[in-house]
Amino acid sequence: MNAFDLTGKTILITGASSGLGRQTAITASEFGARVVITGRDADRLGQTYQSLKGEGHLQFLADLTVQSDIDELVASLPVLNGVVHSTGISDLAPARFITSETIAKTFRISFDASVLLTAALLGKKKLVKNTCSIVFISSISTRYPFVGGAMYISAKAALEAYARVLALELAPRGIRVNCVAPAFVRTPMLDETAANYSQEAVNMIEARQILGLGDPEDVANSIIYYLADASKWVSGTSLVLGGG
Repeated sequence: MNAFDLTGKTILITGASSGLGRQTAITASEFGARVVITGRDADRLGQTYQSLKGEGHLQFLADLTVQSDIDELVASLPVLNGVVHSTGISDLAPARFITSETIAKTFRISFDASVLLTAALLGKKKLVKNTCSIVFISSISTRYPFVGGAMYISAKAALEAYARVLALELAPRGIRVNCVAPAFVRTPMLDETAANYSQEAVNMIEARQILGLGDPEDVANSIIYYLADASKWVSGTSLVLGGG
């Protein structure tokens, strides 16, 4: 048996329109999973869907900052063997420019959406006992912060704390909960950093990572480990993917 095989497992992946969510969906399908993807951009979500390997996959357009969208999505879902929460934004601002609107926007997308979706999945009994694995995408910046990242890092730190408590609550059901905490990876989010700040800033980031920038596949492969039976004795952890 291949402990990393996802054949027969149905996996929900949020934020699948681009970046790490898109690559995780593609990689999970390559490992045999039936993938259910959701996102807010219909065109980009469709592109992800067309890239999936195999058959039987599903796609749902949803804005997870809207409770009615969460409710409609959950009602339409099959029972799940895994969930990957990949929603988030990285709006950066020095501490003195943070406003109540900044806090609300960041947490609504990067924290609230995942927490409320999880609550709905549990309430509607959509998670299979004893085989289900929930994975949250955090960030290495919770350990190695950077100037201007107060809101982004705070939301990710809150997500990791929530995941540890969730792991305790769901352990009696045999449902595992873990996080991956990547450093900077070649995604559209990194391109936005270069465009909004400078390429020099990105070069400095790359220099700090002794193995260089990561690729989306590097993160997706680690998520596959958490989704697969290979990690059936692992819960409540956060795996740092830092390029050294």
